[in-house]
Amino acid sequence: MPEPLDVLKIKKTGPEIRMELSGRLDSESVAAIWNQAVGIPAESFVVDASGVKYCDGAGSALLCELQRRGGRVEGLRPEIAGVFELFAGEDGPAPSRGRSKDSAVESVGRLGRAFFQDVRAQIAFLGQLVLVFASFRGSRTNRIRWNDVWMVFERSGVQALVVVGMISFLTGLIMAFQAAPPLQQFGVDIFVVNLVGLAMVRELGPIMTAIVLAGRSGSAFAAEIGTMKVNEEIDALTTMGLDPVRFLVVPRVLAGIMVTPLLIVYADLLGVAGGFLVMMARGFPAVALWHQLISAVGVNDVLAGLIKGFVFGALVAGIGCLRGLQTKDGASAVGISTTSSVVSAIFLIVVVDAVFAVVYYMIDF
Repeated sequence: MPEPLDVLKIKKTGPEIRMELSGRLDSESVAAIWNQAVGIPAESFVVDASGVKYCDGAGSALLCELQRRGGRVEGLRPEIAGVFELFAGEDGPAPSRGRSKDSAVESVGRLGRAFFQDVRAQIAFLGQLVLVFASFRGSRTNRIRWNDVWMVFERSGVQALVVVGMISFLTGLIMAFQAAPPLQQFGVDIFVVNLVGLAMVRELGPIMTAIVLAGRSGSAFAAEIGTMKVNEEIDALTTMGLDPVRFLVVPRVLAGIMVTPLLIVYADLLGVAGGFLVMMARGFPAVALWHQLISAVGVNDVLAGLIKGFVFGALVAGIGCLRGLQTKDGASAVGISTTSSVVSAIFLIVVVDAVFAVVYYMIDF
């Protein structure tokens, strides 16, 4: 290994400091001269690299550091200059010592801008989806990929029966357990059936089913389409003249619209069954509970929950597909899209449910 003085020489001619580098700038020689080279107490100096015969990554790092500290690198051979430019261009700005922290106003503004851009993307996606569905008129319905629709229907519906049923049954059971003692103090504990029936049919059945589908099916849609995006399969479909929305999104949205109301009916039945089980254990006959239920829950209540089901199904499937199509490059991109689909879907489910509550109240439905 050459001595440091054989590789590095520092000369001072008047006010100018001139550093001469020669020989090989490899990991061993750079380690020997690094502290001496970067320790020059000057804001600007000249780095004469005309004598450098070899320069690897360590040498390029030294030259970049000298340039960042105010040194003007001169005399590099063309083949060495090409390697050096891979690390730092001659016209590029000097890297900063640290990232400045954004102010509160900048952070709020950036979040607000991202929110409105996301809302705009969702509206544009909704419009594109409506146009695609509008193109399936009359005999053109045979252009829908029904095999994919039924496959997604099975995965999102049949395979979700266990988790939806368990959650709904336990919810009805817990509601009955919690509501029965307070109502018993007033001698009206039979009205627990009214509470469980109306809550499950109008609110808890639809919203819990939609949240389960958002975490189970919506995230799966985002992961599937996101993986296709990372693997450039979406670009391949576009190159072949196939619309990704028509080819991938429409079957999943149709399956979501069809399967969610059916799961809601299933969830309602099991939720009410859980309440019945508790009340029967407290000594109430099943016939009395049934008459109390049908006197409290009407057709309008059932329809109110089913209408929500169609909207929630389209919402969960659409958000999952949109996040999948928005997947970026990188190892964590699919995970980010999956998480974003679940969070966005749950947030929109709650917002849409609140809108439904206001509308139902205004029209007395």
